[in-house]
Amino acid sequence: MQQYSSLPEQNSQIDATPTPLIKIQQLRAELWLERSLNHLQTSLNDCLLAASNNVLQASSPEAEICQTVVNELDSALNGDRVAIALFQPQETVARVCYVSHSPSRAESFVVEVVGKKTKKLRLKLQEVLALKDLQQIENQQPPSAWQLTDDSGSVMGWLIVATAFPQSDCEPFSTLQAQLRPQLMTRAAKYCATALAQLRQIQSWQQHSQQLGSFNQELERSNQLKNQFLANTSHEIRTPLSSIIGFTHLLLAQGYEPTKERHQEYLRIIQSSGKHLLALINDILDLSKIEANQLEVQWENVNVPELCRNVLALVKEKAANKGLKLRLELDSNVTTVVADPLRLKQMLLNLLFNALKFTSTGVVGLEVVAKGVFVHFIVWDTGIGISQEDQAQLFQPYFQISNVTSRNEGTGLGLAVTRKLAEIHGGYVEVESEVNRGSRFTIILPFTPFLEAGEVREDGGDLGVTASLYPLAITPSSSKEILLVEDDLPNGELMETYLGKLGYHVTWVKTASQMWTVLTELEPAVILMDVNLPDGNGLNLVQQLRSNQHYQKIPIIAQTAMAMKGDREICLAAGVNDYISKPIDLSLLTSL
Repeated sequence: MQQYSSLPEQNSQIDATPTPLIKIQQLRAELWLERSLNHLQTSLNDCLLAASNNVLQASSPEAEICQTVVNELDSALNGDRVAIALFQPQETVARVCYVSHSPSRAESFVVEVVGKKTKKLRLKLQEVLALKDLQQIENQQPPSAWQLTDDSGSVMGWLIVATAFPQSDCEPFSTLQAQLRPQLMTRAAKYCATALAQLRQIQSWQQHSQQLGSFNQELERSNQLKNQFLANTSHEIRTPLSSIIGFTHLLLAQGYEPTKERHQEYLRIIQSSGKHLLALINDILDLSKIEANQLEVQWENVNVPELCRNVLALVKEKAANKGLKLRLELDSNVTTVVADPLRLKQMLLNLLFNALKFTSTGVVGLEVVAKGVFVHFIVWDTGIGISQEDQAQLFQPYFQISNVTSRNEGTGLGLAVTRKLAEIHGGYVEVESEVNRGSRFTIILPFTPFLEAGEVREDGGDLGVTASLYPLAITPSSSKEILLVEDDLPNGELMETYLGKLGYHVTWVKTASQMWTVLTELEPAVILMDVNLPDGNGLNLVQQLRSNQHYQKIPIIAQTAMAMKGDREICLAAGVNDYISKPIDLSLLTSL
């Protein structure tokens, strides 16, 4: 390989003043440089455009860019081989990954490493080159290697040029072109690195665009589910509300005097519709609590036969109204299971009500079977069945089976809640169904679930809620005086009337200021404290009462609509002795 200075040396045959021929040669060499670089830039732009338009390519976009660089330079250099060797930061060698398509023999292209002992590096695919050799030929004059650096300035590879050895029969470069070759390679290396950086930016934008597309699809799906949920919930709320308002109107209508039996029937309908509304709200709250990992579970040793009989008793009337038979099959080996009895009953009722909903004739059954360390609760029916397509979405929130007469009954939350409750118990739910052949839903729970360390069982074992969550004991009193602090008129009237019929004397106040006034004249046996008052916060009032020696020993029960996760603990921490959430369970209020 010849050594060249930056300009042609003058000799005896060239005058000090450049001749027109030399000027023309200089212009031609500069034109060759710019034309070669323009060709390279255009080809790289085409590669980036194809990548940005997601045009299918024979190889990856990175490979297309690197191969384009070596091919364009091969064409510009008229016979020399161009290669790109890539380098991984953790390695001490670089590997030749791309070479130009020169027609000459690959083995004949070498780069000389000049040192104490001259070494020849052959440029062929997969050839391994030592970093020290690449750094040496990079620093030689003229250089034979140029660094490719990423955005941070780290070396990711080298652009290398080699001359055929021995020299090929190709027409040799002119002296001027040879002098411009380092400039061509330096700028080409920069173009290559810039194109790779732009490609990474394009790919990042494309990935971000795909993520946005997926996110938009998920938002659209969520919006559809929300609209479906709102429509179903609206229907579910309006139906029992219609009964409540309608039958209440009948009872209040002037001149309408129903018989005692009809009067009781109307009241039962109103009560049942109210409970249905409460169950709807509880389903929504349960799903929210579960998804936020905030659902409380009260672990107990549950009497399985007794719980199953109670559950069937609750659905007996609905089954009778549809002319359906109920069956219960209990494995004698299943007597107890460690679970939350309320949540286990909720899971079974969800499945039984679904079975009754989608069964018009035949039987709905509940079977309990022991299998190893698991107990299977199987709810089966002879109903319409479920298609494979619908089974795939069955446990998604708000999903309801389409094209059935009962599609508007319920919110589509029951199965989603059931599956999540089973998972909380360390189990899962399976479904088997065939259209027009009925369905089998199986809740599979361990007899004793694995529980987090520190949980304790209500009977003192290593399960359930901790003792610190239990309310302070209330000492029974013979006094009949109750101070009710409640600003809501219907709730206040309900508790005043109910407790009055039980023999208590209820003093009802609606504000914090009224409470302080009454306490100067009355020493109640217990205070029923609402939390949200027009002139104060009930929990702050409790703390003020506890800080006053005269009122420290008066039992206080929080009666509040605060019914979310942690609300009970907040009330107990404020100093109340016990807690009851609205809507008020009157029988529970009586026991308190």
